[in-house]
Amino acid sequence: MSAQPVVATDRAALILQLVPYLIAQGEVTVADAARDFDVNPQQMRAMVEKLTVIGLPGEGGFWQMANDLFDIDWDLLDREDRIVITNTVGLERSPRLTAREAAALLAGLQLAAAVPGVGDSGVVQGLLAKLARGAGQTPADVIVAPAPVDDVRETVARALRAHVAVAFTYTAPDAQPTTRTVDPVKVTISAGQWYLQGWCHTRRAMRTFHLDRVTAPALTDIPALHSSEPVPELFEPGDDEVLAEIRYPAHAASVVGEFLANAQVRDEGASRTALIRVADPRSLKRLVARSGGSVEVVAPPEARRAAHDWAQAGLDQYG
Repeated sequence: MSAQPVVATDRAALILQLVPYLIAQGEVTVADAARDFDVNPQQMRAMVEKLTVIGLPGEGGFWQMANDLFDIDWDLLDREDRIVITNTVGLERSPRLTAREAAALLAGLQLAAAVPGVGDSGVVQGLLAKLARGAGQTPADVIVAPAPVDDVRETVARALRAHVAVAFTYTAPDAQPTTRTVDPVKVTISAGQWYLQGWCHTRRAMRTFHLDRVTAPALTDIPALHSSEPVPELFEPGDDEVLAEIRYPAHAASVVGEFLANAQVRDEGASRTALIRVADPRSLKRLVARSGGSVEVVAPPEARRAAHDWAQAGLDQYG
């Protein structure tokens, strides 16, 4: 083979490929390596020699120890034209996870596997197996407890695969159950709660449904024609929602939780006031109840009355 100049970019690419090649070969002649890389033996020898000034930078970006650099068996190269790497700079070492790290990742992957469209491909199962093998210690058995919404998620997953709408009974707070037919788009989780987002045939728009309020899910034979439409943010205000005002102490922000998504919050020192959008202002009485009285409904009036009446009804139970 006639010598052809190797430009710098090509040389860098070849050297990047050369190291794993030599590690995999174990021992190879200069001629065989040159043939595999489509260069002549002189070029191959020059690249191998350059490996000995390449390695793993130490502190400050400079090589400090001899074992920070690649090394070869020079005697074997000079006498027999054979290449053997004697120091791989730790390339054959693979990171090992502690049992706790592996368990945490396994738990997250099991949760991800429950999301329709994610856990169906087999990729997640492959990652689970790799994580178990990659742990330095045997990871603890991790079980993500099934929730009542599992049947809903499974039905939605089948609907997504079949490209059909799903029908179910939906019970919103303080409302009668209604039957909904929805072109599903995705199931997501926020603050430990599962939600279905899809195009509602009743509202004729994209809607978000709390899966804990969904019962009797079933596939339909109606083609899902709206699944490709834009999906709003999880808690993006809807056109039919009502603006409500609540007041709460600063330390109770975690109690208010998801209600503060997209809210306008005003800091008043020890307390805060938030303008939030809700589908039914009467549902705020549940927020007041679970806060132990630290959350006050300021407006609208019907929300204040609902919170007052519910609290009074509870007191009446005690005579």
